[in-house]
Amino acid sequence: MPFILFFLLLLCWAPSHAHHVLGRPAYSLSEDSNTPPSMQVETQIGDYFVTYMAFPAFPSPQQPGRVNLYASRIDDGTPYLGEVSFKVRDAGWFSEDEELLGVQPSDDNVYRQGFVFQEEGDYVIVAEFESGGEPYIIDFPLRIGEPAAVGPMVIAAAVILIVLIGVSIVQRKRMQRLKVRAHQQGIRGTK
Repeated sequence: MPFILFFLLLLCWAPSHAHHVLGRPAYSLSEDSNTPPSMQVETQIGDYFVTYMAFPAFPSPQQPGRVNLYASRIDDGTPYLGEVSFKVRDAGWFSEDEELLGVQPSDDNVYRQGFVFQEEGDYVIVAEFESGGEPYIIDFPLRIGEPAAVGPMVIAAAVILIVLIGVSIVQRKRMQRLKVRAHQQGIRGTK
């Protein structure tokens, strides 16, 4: 029994050295990490099956990131071997200004484009290539930084709720005025 108490006391007072062995936290990884991407999109466009990935898991402003693109033919699976142009634009409704990020050749059937965004926000990365005389344009959304706490859906719901409450208050006051008017006319009619 004294041995068990001594052992428990030793365990409680022994310094603990905590470390993470099984994995690495995503916030300390760069665009060159081998961890899962923040987003993976697979789409079929024309004669090609396209896979797009964005690294790191949570892109931040003023931090390097990377986009990987794979394109292979649907019919026989052969990869596209030309060049791919990468452009970026704001994800706003009326934003049409595009900026060229770069034109990338195939690197082992993968097209890699690095990026660094100065400001957080929602962006659209555009990948363009041409095959068989046909242009292929693929748009991918990309969020840089923390997402907004209040999104457009919450704002729209709040506006609708405020309008409904306002209409309800106006209708209630109108009904009260009509009741008062009817009551006053009833009093006058009995005299």
